Amino acid sequence: INMTVIYTLMDSLEKQLICPICLETFTKPVVILPCQHNLCRKCANDIFQSSNPYLPTRGGTAASGGRFRCPSCRHEVVLDRHGVYGLQRNLLVENIIDMYKQEYISSRPSPEQKVDQPICEVHEDEKINIYCLTCGVPTCSMCKVFGAHKDCEVAPLNSIYQTQKTELSDRIAMMVGNNDRIQGIISQLEETCRSIEENGRRQKSKVCEKFDHLYAILEDRKREMNVKVNAEQEEKLNYIRRLTRKYGDHLESMTKIMETGIQTLEEPEMAVFLQNTKPLLQKIAEASNTSHLERVERGYENMDHYSVSFKREGRALRNIDFAREDDEEEEDEEEVAVDADGRAGQTASGEVDSLNEALPPLLPPQPLSTCRPATSS
Repeated sequence: INMTVIYTLMDSLEKQLICPICLETFTKPVVILPCQHNLCRKCANDIFQSSNPYLPTRGGTAASGGRFRCPSCRHEVVLDRHGVYGLQRNLLVENIIDMYKQEYISSRPSPEQKVDQPICEVHEDEKINIYCLTCGVPTCSMCKVFGAHKDCEVAPLNSIYQTQKTELSDRIAMMVGNNDRIQGIISQLEETCRSIEENGRRQKSKVCEKFDHLYAILEDRKREMNVKVNAEQEEKLNYIRRLTRKYGDHLESMTKIMETGIQTLEEPEMAVFLQNTKPLLQKIAEASNTSHLERVERGYENMDHYSVSFKREGRALRNIDFAREDDEEEEDEEEVAVDADGRAGQTASGEVDSLNEALPPLLPPQPLSTCRPATSS
């Protein structure tokens, strides 16, 4: 009768140790919710993932904050950044489960649950029932009495089992805590990587922006210098074209006089020939005089006075580098006033300023008055 009562009480205790999710005896580790209900940590994680399908996970386990409802009372459970690993373990329930399994399930007369106890390798008929503390291995009673462990200190298996099981559980719990801390460090490192990538992109964008500004200054200077070269080029070309037309007109006039002279030479009548010769000779004399036509001086076609040298600017460009840490201040972009030669630009850094100041001034074109030919006498 007493055993029946004991079994009835144990059955009632077993019902209290059933997880409401998997409907099995709680699987360690057991976590206690804020509403004081208990769950297997694995079951709690399954509920959390089903309630938060889009949150990131770590190895199939929720690794960030979220929320879910208790399956027993529907109380909302809010998790911190550790997820289900942040829930407190119910060590009392875990110890009750251990005692229940050890004292009840192992002793309950159930042939299906009978576990074969290991046999000693030396004494084949003896079961391993003691633990050698000196050698740190389980052994049998015969080994203690007659065998290799007769001079060793021994203890019952169940006491060493409970001690090492508790130690293993504590070590696992410690590893879980260490894993959480390591995961936190990994999260910080990942955040640092994202910050480095973002800062690198921002700084590269700033560098490209400043170089683009430098390109714009160079393009402006190139355009200004080409404008001055083009202006003198057009002026000289227009002058040469006008002079070419004058010489062409003069050549055409001389050709007509020459044709008239050839026709006069063919005149058979002497009187007519003499009448036409005098005015014709006068026209030939006038046409042969080119003193009224201008001549181009030697070297008039040269444009060498617009030559430039960028050696100093090249050295400045090759020395462009990032600002030193000991620089007192970093200059912001500012507009540069237009100087007396009409140069204008913008500067975005000290390097751009030095390059802009180092650009050579445009040489003024040689006045055309000094290039025009002297009238031949």
